[in-house]
This record gives sequence, C-alpha cells and structure tokens, in this order.
Amino acid sequence: MQAIILAAGESSRFWPLNKKNKSLTRIMGRPLIWYALKSLEEKGFKEAIIIQDASREIEKELKNFELKELKPKYVVQPVAKGMGDALLCARDLIKDYFLVLNSYHFEIKEILDAQEKNKETSLKEKSVEMILFGSKTDQPWNYGIFEIDKSNSVRVTGLVEKPEKGKEPSDIRIIGIYVLPTNFLDYLKRVGESHYSFEEAISLYLKENNLTVVVGDVPPTPSLKYPWDLFLVNRLLMNKYLAGNKVELGKNVKIHEGAVIKGPCYVGDNCVIGNNSLLREYTNLENNCMVGAFSEVTRSIFQEDVHIHSGFVGDSILGKGCRIGAGTITANLRINREEVKVLVKGEKMGTGLNSLGVIVGENSKVGIHCSLMPGIMIGSNSSVGPNSLVLENIEDSTNFYSEFKGVKKRA
Repeated sequence: MQAIILAAGESSRFWPLNKKNKSLTRIMGRPLIWYALKSLEEKGFKEAIIIQDASREIEKELKNFELKELKPKYVVQPVAKGMGDALLCARDLIKDYFLVLNSYHFEIKEILDAQEKNKETSLKEKSVEMILFGSKTDQPWNYGIFEIDKSNSVRVTGLVEKPEKGKEPSDIRIIGIYVLPTNFLDYLKRVGESHYSFEEAISLYLKENNLTVVVGDVPPTPSLKYPWDLFLVNRLLMNKYLAGNKVELGKNVKIHEGAVIKGPCYVGDNCVIGNNSLLREYTNLENNCMVGAFSEVTRSIFQEDVHIHSGFVGDSILGKGCRIGAGTITANLRINREEVKVLVKGEKMGTGLNSLGVIVGENSKVGIHCSLMPGIMIGSNSSVGPNSLVLENIEDSTNFYSEFKGVKKRA
C-alpha cells in the first residue's frame, strides 16, 4: 500500500505559529512530519508521497533528516484548495489502495496495528473497500464528525463538518486517516472543485456503493488544529522516545552550577542552562536556546534560538528567535482554576486545558518584568515593552506597551 501525506495546508488556525507549515514544528530535534515518516517505515512502508505547497519547504527541510528504507516522493499543490484537490495532484502516482494521513500522525504504526487486529476493519474481508479512522471526542462541534448507522455501530453513513453544538450526529471525530481505493479519485472528479470536495466525494461514495465502511478502533491520537494541541503531541512523543523520564542532551550543552533537569526533557545542541535554573517535565528546548540563571521552565516548547532570563515560563510555546526579558512571568492558571479559553478570530474558544501559558510567534521580544496572562497569544515579529501587563492577544508586527492605568498600543 502507498502512503500519501497531506502537508500543503495554510495552517491559518495555527496562528501565531503559522509562519511555516505546522508539520515542520520541531520536537526533540526533528520536524513532526519526520516522525510520521519514521512510523510508516517501522510499519514496513517503502513509499510515501508527500503533497506540499509551492514553497517546497517540506522537501527542503526533510533533506536534513533521512530514513533508512522509506524514500519520500514529492508533489506540489500550487494553491491550497483542500484535500480533494491535493489527492488529484498526486493521481498519476497512485497505483492501488492508498493510505491518506495528515502530516503529524506519528502514531500511524500503532493505529494500523490496532486496525489489523480487528476483523471488521480488515481489507481482506470482501465487504470492506474503505476504512475511515476516527476517535471519540468530548467537543464534537470543533471537528468533522462521522454519521454512524444506528443499526451498525461500525458503519459510517456520512460526514458532517463542525456540526452545531447539541446537534452532533455522533461523538466520533474524523482524525485525518483513511484507506481508500483508487476509484475514489473518480468520485473526486465527479463532485467538482471545492474546499470540501473530499468530504463530498466520501459521502457520494457511501451513497452509491453497497459496502461496509468502518471507523477504526484507534489508540489515543492527537489533533493538530490549534497551536495548543502541540502540548499533547509533545507529551506523547516524549513518552514514546524518552520513556522512564529520561533527559536527552544534544552536543555542546552547558549546564551551570545548581541547575536541575527533571525528565522527560529534551535539550538540543548548543543550549545553555544557567545557574540554579529548573527545567521540569515535558520541556523541549531546540538548538541554541538559553535559559538564564534562576529561571523555571515547565511543560513548555521552545523552538530554535529562544533566550529567556530569570522568570517563570509554564505550559507555553515560544517560536524561533524569541527573547524574554528578566523577571517576566507567564501565568498558566486562572485564579478559579477553570478551563483556559483563547480568543480565536474574535470568539472565545475552549482549549480543554486548565494549564495554559502564552503562545508566541517567531522573532518576538518581551521586555523585563512583564506579566502575561493565561491563554494569551502574541504574533510574530512583535515586541512587548517593559513592565507591561498583557491581557489580550497581540497581532503580528505590533509594538505593545501598557501603562499602570489602562492598556494601550503604540505604533
């Protein structure tokens, strides 16, 4: 079977970490898409077709991370027109049944292993021509959801994209993994071009074919729709590769007197950990990061070249090239300890997290003695002046400063 990896999306919902494709976010020194390829290789796949955008940034990045057996091929989707159009861009390379997955599904081997153990989901059974993988969710209104046959709990009758709250057809969300026959491409052509042509083609296929389509019984699998979803991805990857609370250190790491690191943690090449600093569980520091003296960092993800000084960073994500001044604190808990909500496109949305600090885009700077409230997002190439209290999101390329009386922005 061939594997087709979708990696050409715009990642607009991943702001402020969307300056590059979200699958290129690094965890433990490697981009997320590499872990998906590694898992496919472990399952025995020899070929993977990666659909990328016109920048070819996926192809350029993966040249630095080779695999032993699996050799990816690349297809360009010139304009992001949805999954259906992406598959049609690769139609000349598709030979037989093919596996479709999103670029961050590093647990694909475990998912396929679970599927193979279930006779109802085996492709060897003549009645099974298509497999749609899903998992349960307690927030079905935030995802694409399967309509399930009431008389057969493993048969899908349709797909509903982000159903109205309270009117969800089921609690099984689409996780972005499918096994499809080659004639599915004919259905994509029939439904015509639209952003949701893939879902429309699936629904048409279900309607016209007398077959059993099953929802695979899968292990816990993360979504990567919003930037805070990275915390679960990071946790699962560290549990897999740093089992037993291990700490992995890269080359030329300097750890000064009195510093403590509690695993699982990853510290990349050329990092500096200052005197009496504390790195707690599930902290990920990519190459060339610096944690200054008397700092505490917990359950946070730093991309390359992030520098912080004395202060606290908890349950936060800092993009490449960020600088955080001394004495700055990220508040990661609400006073009432309730769920942290985030403002997304003008609407408050739940994150499902009770602990969430700040998420900062690339090359942004925060001055000394700043207070960043839970769930705040700061865009790329922005700056926050000293002693600022940040209560709301800050857009890209913004210089922000707050006075003691009220909050204001300045150009």
